Amino acid sequence: MEKKRIALVCGGFSKENVISVRSAATIAEHLRPELFETYRIVIDPDRWYYEATAEGGKIYDIDKNDFSLHLPGGKVTFDLALIIIHGDPGENGRLQGYFDMLHLPYTTCNACTSALTFNKAYCNAVLAHNGVRVAPSLHLFRETCTEPAQREAAIRQITEKIGFPCFIKPNAGGSSIGMSKVNAAEQLPEALDKAFAEDTEVLAEAFVKGNEYSCGLMRHDGRLQVFPLTQIVPDTEFFDYEAKYQGKSKEITPAPAAPELVAAIGEIAKNVYRILHCAGVVRCDFIVEEKTGDIYFLEVNTTPGQSAQSIVPQQVQHMGWTLDRFYETLIRETLCLQA
Repeated sequence: MEKKRIALVCGGFSKENVISVRSAATIAEHLRPELFETYRIVIDPDRWYYEATAEGGKIYDIDKNDFSLHLPGGKVTFDLALIIIHGDPGENGRLQGYFDMLHLPYTTCNACTSALTFNKAYCNAVLAHNGVRVAPSLHLFRETCTEPAQREAAIRQITEKIGFPCFIKPNAGGSSIGMSKVNAAEQLPEALDKAFAEDTEVLAEAFVKGNEYSCGLMRHDGRLQVFPLTQIVPDTEFFDYEAKYQGKSKEITPAPAAPELVAAIGEIAKNVYRILHCAGVVRCDFIVEEKTGDIYFLEVNTTPGQSAQSIVPQQVQHMGWTLDRFYETLIRETLCLQA
């Protein structure tokens, strides 16, 4: 493969932009310079730019007409965009649609799949229709929950149809930002306010007691490659932002689970990948109900974190791959599929 110019697209408009920048740093460390010429492109609400470290951190703006750079040495265009944005606009399909119009290959799911998976309620509905087990939930909208009578009706619905404990979380977004575990009706107003502060849509989801697992996978050589399973044991009450990114959880890879359970979760993850028409690397999260052993789908992350604290890099290394090989494989697969 001849040397390729790779745009490491990070940042974004959500509170997860810090995690995105960490992920970009990890990937940059593991893209071999003899194969790849990398540029870290930061997407901020006010500007899209490249910081040239070799020039003392000089900033160059991206030309959004064709996603190029105009540097002293000439114009730079890219062979591929390696998207590492968690949240808007890199995980919800907006950036994918832009790159589609430019005919620039990118490493994530397409615009349609990204938009669907970013909307937890609609994603769950599609998967449930195709036989994937999901927890009971209610989809709430801010405009129908603003007046006191509307809010009381929503609280009554959650109490009667979902029960307690339950989770109240933004319908879009990730890293459990804005999410609360609610044990009684009197806690719902605060939890709803917290979730609606992050999104105009909120999901109220039944609590399933059991062990939580995370399964990464990608397409490789024409088949789906499932990574070693990770069990997540949070020190906090649930796998929230602190547990994910501030070391307040144990992430055990490979998971101490029976081979039959590992295989079953892997098959469901592959089924989810196919149903949603995913591409690139995704991570599917599940919970295995304590009483029944039933496997419930929680969510799919189409731009999983790649920082040192992230789950997928741990899984890849336990699989026996180096991160150099992993990112090179991702790039090769993307360029081959989109050629």
